[in-house]
Amino acid sequence: MPHHYPSLAPTITRTLTGLLLRSPPLPLPRTLLLLSRPDLRAKRNYSTSESAMPPNEDDVRETAKETGREREKARGKAKEKAGKEKRGFELKVPKGTKDWEGKDMVIRDRIFSTITDVFKRHGAVTIDTPVFELREVLTGKYGEDSKLIYDLADQGGEICSLRYDLTVPFARWLAMNPSVQNIKRYHIAKVYRRDQPAMTKGRMREFYQCDFDIAGTYDPMLPDAEILRITAEILDSLNLGSYTIKINHRKILDGLFQVCGVPTDKIRSISSAVDKLDKATWEEVRKEMTEEKGLAPEVADKIGEYVQKKGGKELLDELLGDETLTGNESFVGGLKDMSLLFDYLEVLCVMPKLSFDLSLARGLDYYTGIIYEVVTEASAPPAGKSAKSHRAPKPDDPDADRSNDDSIGIGSIAAGGRYDELVGMFAKSAKGRVPCVGISFGVDRIFSITKARMTGEVRGNEVEVYVMAFGGKGFTGLLKERMEVCRILWDAGIKAEFMYKNKPKLPPQFANADRGGVPFAVVLGEDELKEGKVKVKEMGLPEGHPEKNGVDVSMDDLVAQIRKRLAQKEERTGAAGIEGDLQGVTLEGEKIPEV
Repeated sequence: MPHHYPSLAPTITRTLTGLLLRSPPLPLPRTLLLLSRPDLRAKRNYSTSESAMPPNEDDVRETAKETGREREKARGKAKEKAGKEKRGFELKVPKGTKDWEGKDMVIRDRIFSTITDVFKRHGAVTIDTPVFELREVLTGKYGEDSKLIYDLADQGGEICSLRYDLTVPFARWLAMNPSVQNIKRYHIAKVYRRDQPAMTKGRMREFYQCDFDIAGTYDPMLPDAEILRITAEILDSLNLGSYTIKINHRKILDGLFQVCGVPTDKIRSISSAVDKLDKATWEEVRKEMTEEKGLAPEVADKIGEYVQKKGGKELLDELLGDETLTGNESFVGGLKDMSLLFDYLEVLCVMPKLSFDLSLARGLDYYTGIIYEVVTEASAPPAGKSAKSHRAPKPDDPDADRSNDDSIGIGSIAAGGRYDELVGMFAKSAKGRVPCVGISFGVDRIFSITKARMTGEVRGNEVEVYVMAFGGKGFTGLLKERMEVCRILWDAGIKAEFMYKNKPKLPPQFANADRGGVPFAVVLGEDELKEGKVKVKEMGLPEGHPEKNGVDVSMDDLVAQIRKRLAQKEERTGAAGIEGDLQGVTLEGEKIPEV
């Protein structure tokens, strides 16, 4: 006689399936609906322990209910935790970086184009290198500043770091391309330094550099002189006010240290200390040399007699007459280079901008000859005599923005020098040892000065003409006609715009043009178009001006009229330097910095 077994309701089946899939195994009997022989399956009259019997429907429902409550409770806790984490996360850019947009981008692009124009004028070509390099390429090139290199995490492959500057990658490129023995190269790109940021002063961790370098073997000081001429041209074009090109020679500095008695193994570290004289007092620098770097006090005092000297050709003559120093071969070699360079810079009209400064050391280890940096009154740090009284306490957080610290200046806006041995560090043969000299401009610092000196508004775009339309009752919007006029202007290279609306009202169109600082409007009317005419209106004309309401222009003459009026407006409002490109912007004057 066949056995009859109670069937499990579909609801219970679904519940059991869900529990088995989502939860730890329930203590169900092995024989529950699993054996192939029906007579051995679990059933109500099966003589076994209660725990081995299949659950009834009420038991399953209760178990499912309890498990569901626990799961829901766990979900609630996870959701609450996620909410707290989300509320605790501050969406921002990393410290020492910023997003660039709108008017800031307009100013920065003008700086780029101004610098690039000068670079090209002097025959340079551009190259590009990776944003990160093998760590071995960068290490050992920057002296005490090596600690500022951003190292990338070791992920099991090559060990890399973000580039610290554009000079070492250029030297690496030259070493990898030995057929290139002479080149004028420029490179504009971002570099990275884990420095203490001061954002409003252009001291950032991610920033742009614009580099110009001359590589190759030439007669002494000729490439160096052209680099300094390029520097003067760029600074004059940027119109940053009065500036000073501070200059020195590593051979002069090394010879000076040797004569004063600095041990050879301390020369680089003492150079770094001396280099701080532009923002610290001599007493502070002397204390660092003696107490931190272990230099004998009497040696430090001898150094102090010289490194506070600065001037022009007269300082060169004074040093040539110093018998104590002229007995040193390195010192004399540096003075000969400087004398020849000064002669060339007289011809190139750069000498009036120069300051021969014996405290200039440039901390990077790869410089071998002439070194220089550029400061303006706006970029120079506070004078050493007052720096101590204004210095803010060092923040506990090394990432803290020190924009409001009076002891932190913008610093130099450009710097460089001669590095004859850097390429040789990577080269495999003597052929690869290419001498080089170059300059690097800090765009973000230049931007900070330019923006701080502005007294007017900067346009956020470069649109020259806003095409609009108006009409009375039954006005269609003249959308296709506006599009056609824009197309004609675009084809002629004129920057134009129109409103993305089928039937725009006239006031919002004028408001858009005003908001963007657009200098001209082309106004389309249905009656005028039938006659083949449009109205050209210069924006912002005063009341009573004869062309306040615009002038009628034939469509055939529209491009010529717009070009003519743009040229006339540029003549009226143009100014020397970068601010001439930023319509409506003027820059404040500056005092001449002491040299």
